[in-house]
Amino acid sequence: MKKVRVIFSPEAEEVYKHLNEIAPNSKVDRSILNAINKKVELIKANIHYGEPIAKRLIPEEYKTKYEATNLFRVELPNFWRMMYTLTDGDSQIEIVAFVLDILNHKEYNKKFGYK
Repeated sequence: MKKVRVIFSPEAEEVYKHLNEIAPNSKVDRSILNAINKKVELIKANIHYGEPIAKRLIPEEYKTKYEATNLFRVELPNFWRMMYTLTDGDSQIEIVAFVLDILNHKEYNKKFGYK
C-alpha cells in the first residue's frame, strides 16, 4: 500500500496559519481548524474521501498553477470548503494529496462561478 502525504499549497498554508493564530479566541475558527486537522487524517486513510468535482468544473487557476487534473471537495464547518488534488509523489511508493485551497463560502462561490 502506498504512503499518503498531505501537503498544503502556499495559499492554503496561509489560511491554515491564520486560523491557528485566531482559533484560541474564536470558537467558530477553532471548529474550522479542528475539522481541517480531522479531514487531513481522513484523507490520509482514504485518498478519495472528498467529493469529486467534475473535470469541466475545475477552475482554470488550479489547472494552470498546479496542473490539477482531478479535484476533491471536503465540507468544513460554517460552509467552508477544503479543495485538494491527488498527484504521484516523488517516488512510486507514495501519493500526495495536495490541498490547494481552504475557502469560506463566499470565496468558494466566486472561484467556482456560483452566484
